[in-house]
Amino acid sequence: MLHHVEINVSDLTRSREFWEWFLTGLGYDLFQEWEQGFSFKQGKTYLVFVQTEGRFLDASYHRKSTGLNHLAFHAESRGQVDEMLFMLKQKGIPILYEDKYPYTGGPEHYAVFFEDPDRIKVEFACED
Repeated sequence: MLHHVEINVSDLTRSREFWEWFLTGLGYDLFQEWEQGFSFKQGKTYLVFVQTEGRFLDASYHRKSTGLNHLAFHAESRGQVDEMLFMLKQKGIPILYEDKYPYTGGPEHYAVFFEDPDRIKVEFACED
């Protein structure tokens, strides 16, 4: 079982706005918060978001570089994926591969892909 994942972010306020909306909608609860970070937990697993130190802000993230490519979350149904797409569009959140929606991952993989404020790819998928 995964214990936690920690992600450095370029703008803590912007990232909290994005991740709090998304994660609480999936049943995560605020777990910890401090001046330079916050975390959300579901079960025994939690996600931690920490403000990147100023001296490292000039090196931007790209999912094609070595390191994290994307985070994927389970959806309960195709309807939940469709509803997520609708909410993402309402919030102006960048949708990835929209021309291939909802089968970007293949014919048995119903998903929406989008980006967080630092352009980290997020996947919301069901397999039914």
